[in-house]
Amino acid sequence: MLNTTAWNRLRYSLYAPVYDLVAARAFRRARRLALEAVHWRQGQRVLLVGAGTGLDLPCLPRDIEVHAIDISPVMIARLEARADRHGLDVIAATMDAARLAYPDAHFDVVVMHLIVAVMPDPKAGLSEAHRVLAEDGQLCVMDKFQSDARPAGLGRRLVNMVTSFLATDITRQARPLLEGAGFIVEHDTPVMMGSLFRALLARKA
Repeated sequence: MLNTTAWNRLRYSLYAPVYDLVAARAFRRARRLALEAVHWRQGQRVLLVGAGTGLDLPCLPRDIEVHAIDISPVMIARLEARADRHGLDVIAATMDAARLAYPDAHFDVVVMHLIVAVMPDPKAGLSEAHRVLAEDGQLCVMDKFQSDARPAGLGRRLVNMVTSFLATDITRQARPLLEGAGFIVEHDTPVMMGSLFRALLARKA
């Protein structure tokens, strides 16, 4: 049986050298719109989950404490290089989103951009985000999602067998996942390709 965590680590390590060419410009506006919805305050402790090469970093306020994790050590190395170029102090680590090495209620904001659709177990990842988020904290999610109104049809599920192996799951539904993990969605905004990519801001129920 394929170890999906190991496969994710391998494939994103392979994608790392070309990731910025694909994702930097394409998702710049969507990242910015998602992060603009967060209620930022000076001194907040923020966790970027599945932070990749750090493309969110330029969109963040400068007066916060930033932690960043990713399953791929190659991605983390590139994130640290980007942080250095921008003069940012980021505490980065290689870590599985489904097993976060942080205490309960440790973060004021958890950011999950383009990670919910690629995690082998999104329920576990969102449960961990819920655990490490403060009671009055905010969860910022931006990703591609199937409509919440109906499950994916047969055709989409068949295509998903290929896309989920290579890159991403295209059948996941945002609100059922977030609400199932104990979040209340406060904002849900289409940000790219019609309503395929959505930015959601949520708090703990």
